[in-house]
Amino acid sequence: MEHNLAVGLDIGTTKIVAMIGRRNEYGKLEILGLGKSKSLGVHRGVVNNITQTIQSIQQAVQEAEAAADVKIEQVTVGIAGQHIRSLQHSDYITRPNSETVIDEDDIERLINQVHKLVMLPGEEIIHVLPQEYKVDGQAEIKEPIGMYGGRLEANFHVVVGQVSSIRNIGRCVQSAGLNLEGITLEPLASANAVLSQEEKEAGVALIDIGGGTTDLAIFRDGIIRHTAVIPFGGNVITEDIKEGCSIIEKQAELLKIKFGSAWPGENKDNEIVSIPGLRGREPKEITLKNLSKIIHARVVEIIEQVYVEIKNYGHEEQKKKLIAGIVLTGGGSQLKHLKQLVEYITGMDTRIGYPNEHLAGDSDEEVTSPLFATAVGLVLDGLKRQERKKVEEAQAEAIENEEDVAEETPKERERKVRRSFLDKLTESVKDFLDNAE
Repeated sequence: MEHNLAVGLDIGTTKIVAMIGRRNEYGKLEILGLGKSKSLGVHRGVVNNITQTIQSIQQAVQEAEAAADVKIEQVTVGIAGQHIRSLQHSDYITRPNSETVIDEDDIERLINQVHKLVMLPGEEIIHVLPQEYKVDGQAEIKEPIGMYGGRLEANFHVVVGQVSSIRNIGRCVQSAGLNLEGITLEPLASANAVLSQEEKEAGVALIDIGGGTTDLAIFRDGIIRHTAVIPFGGNVITEDIKEGCSIIEKQAELLKIKFGSAWPGENKDNEIVSIPGLRGREPKEITLKNLSKIIHARVVEIIEQVYVEIKNYGHEEQKKKLIAGIVLTGGGSQLKHLKQLVEYITGMDTRIGYPNEHLAGDSDEEVTSPLFATAVGLVLDGLKRQERKKVEEAQAEAIENEEDVAEETPKERERKVRRSFLDKLTESVKDFLDNAE
């Protein structure tokens, strides 16, 4: 596989997407190949049938390889699913010598301390994100490095997940003949693909409505503040239509996509769709008003749960206000009149998020659909990871070439190679898979 290519693998509940991309000469993302397959074996974002998931991954990857005419070896995978939860936590360290300035090592020590939090059985900390720091009681410090102080504390956003579920995803990827290049939190990947930097600064809630789960990521001042996974998405809407209209799933899904609306007032009473009956039975007639009522009831439930999470973050406090409102993405965001309904329920400005923030201008229309937001985000993440690796390798080389190195270097070297938790997580999953049989 060429060096400057990255592959995102989005293992969802309804579909598995493999996307191959690279940066063009303008630094924008160019998608070379896209493959998707029906996801069998994933329920609410969690793998529950390894064999079927492996087959679906292989199918998506082969399709993408054929489209891009390259061989895929490494992939960046997203993790989501109903087992992901997040919590806020504050912690502090006392520095042995307050006459030296705070450096990376102090922050590392503080972060490692958070990792010792006691979790429920089977859960592990996936992500620790410092929000803001306090030095000797002085609050709201964005970057404490270089300051003097004896006590360093911080508020952390801690993301927790079930380690077995993450390992199962790793297992599926490996058994499909691929290497795990990186693991990313899906709400973060989608956010990278559809949000602008201004929105992240102003305060924004990204709601990614997938088939099995709805992911939420809240940003403010450019930092992620809250993440949550709500254990239902578009599939429960289809399920409700199937039950409510006594039709088969395939028909329910089509009805939802073609005629569905989240706002029942839109449809006249006399608008009717006729659905062919099963094998020699009479066709069924369904009024669009009823269809919208079924969809509306379930969508309201999903949005209200998301809104509870937005309130949990503290949106109603003046200094935590999300000025940029809500961005909807994911396949479920394509439901007619959803934007209006979300604005009505939450009173917040809303837009639909298309993953074109970083895409090349001439991208295929299919790729810019909200359906592929997570996949685009994963490709971006893969490219960033490769670029970081190159920089690190170049630095290591430069250090080796310089014989008479200044005093500062070991420290600098350490500082530059501070790895993110997701990199560490990727490594621990890889180690586990290599040693397990």
